[in-house]
Amino acid sequence: MQTTTFEQLKETLYHETLPNGLSVFLLPKHGFSKTYAVFTTRYGSIDSHFRLKDGRELQVPDGVAHFLEHKMFDKKDRDVFKEFSENGASYNAFTSFNRTAYLFSCTDHLEANTRLLLDYVQEPYFSDASVEKEKGIIGQEIRMYDDNPDWKVYTNLLKGMYQKHPINIEIAGTVESISAIDKEVLYQCYETFYHPANMVFFMVGSFDVEQMMQLIKENQAAKTFPPAPDIQRIFPEEPAEIAKERTEFALPVGLPKCFLGFKDTENGLTGEQLLRREFATKLALDLLLGSSTKLYQQMYDDGIITESFDFDYSNDKMYGYTIIGGDTPDPDRFVSQITAELARAQQAGVSEQDFERAKRKKIGQFLRSCNSVEFIANQFTNYQFNGTNLFEVVPVLEQITRKEVEERIREHFKPEQMALSIVRSAAGK
Repeated sequence: MQTTTFEQLKETLYHETLPNGLSVFLLPKHGFSKTYAVFTTRYGSIDSHFRLKDGRELQVPDGVAHFLEHKMFDKKDRDVFKEFSENGASYNAFTSFNRTAYLFSCTDHLEANTRLLLDYVQEPYFSDASVEKEKGIIGQEIRMYDDNPDWKVYTNLLKGMYQKHPINIEIAGTVESISAIDKEVLYQCYETFYHPANMVFFMVGSFDVEQMMQLIKENQAAKTFPPAPDIQRIFPEEPAEIAKERTEFALPVGLPKCFLGFKDTENGLTGEQLLRREFATKLALDLLLGSSTKLYQQMYDDGIITESFDFDYSNDKMYGYTIIGGDTPDPDRFVSQITAELARAQQAGVSEQDFERAKRKKIGQFLRSCNSVEFIANQFTNYQFNGTNLFEVVPVLEQITRKEVEERIREHFKPEQMALSIVRSAAGK
């Protein structure tokens, strides 16, 4: 096993790539009662168009990755939910734009739960009848989200920012798109993206590293896998320009919901460069819009924002965007004050004192988060698939300069890269 020690965090990460290509990462944290395991494939909702080594080019319906996630729990002769429950484990799964994860946490029966996680994810079973039944279940989920104001304001913003990239397509697809899914499509995508070489197993908590690695090796050695497919993901070229400046939608809400987003125009970064961009942007947001800023206090005192106000930056090798928003009685005034502050900062920059304070705060927040096995497990593979490392965040944060943040403010928060999404009651239009 390879070992990497992060002295600053007092953590040692163990890693081994198995003969079938599976990357296994183990992070022991002795003294913790809970252990958390995540089995993740680098396959998300945006991976609907791809080419295989034999030259076949496939375009599958929107929503297949999410549909697959649902179907992985169905087995011909076992009840995965019941087995996890009998073992005292909490279990879940999720699909994002770029990954699908299956996970559990437990305080007991760790070995049995680990085998169960590995086995059910690596033993697909799809039947015509169960696929048709699932269409109804997921269709209800899609319709439920269509009526959710928080989800609608978010997805409409993505559609406003992105013209062609499939990040503008909802993760679950549409009722129409999932109607075209059958078991052959599911098996095809499973065999393409669920090969061990495209997956990561990560565990954090209280366990013996040598014993756990041996358990995983034995489990994988007992299974047969074909050669790893050579996957070429195909994405349309995304124009620099946003798709739509302003989108409004009517749903029953007490206060209008308003999100504004800024789209990155240059992508393709990996490793430390991607990490630096992420945290330079997050520092900029804290400096300009955080709860300790004058703007935040003024807007809160004036009733322009509520406690729902928030902001975040999300990025991948292929995309990056900032979202700022929340509930507000006056969306236009809200947008005006936010954009005015961003324009001011582009001209005036930020003070060294404020910058150092924000950086210390961000480092402190990250260090506290590392006391949570849930945080570490859920974030680790996200960074891993982007060619970065969760445990390099603090060294990168320490290196980021005020000049770097100011350049990021000027580069990222351009008016022409901004889209606006509003959801309000029909009567409020």
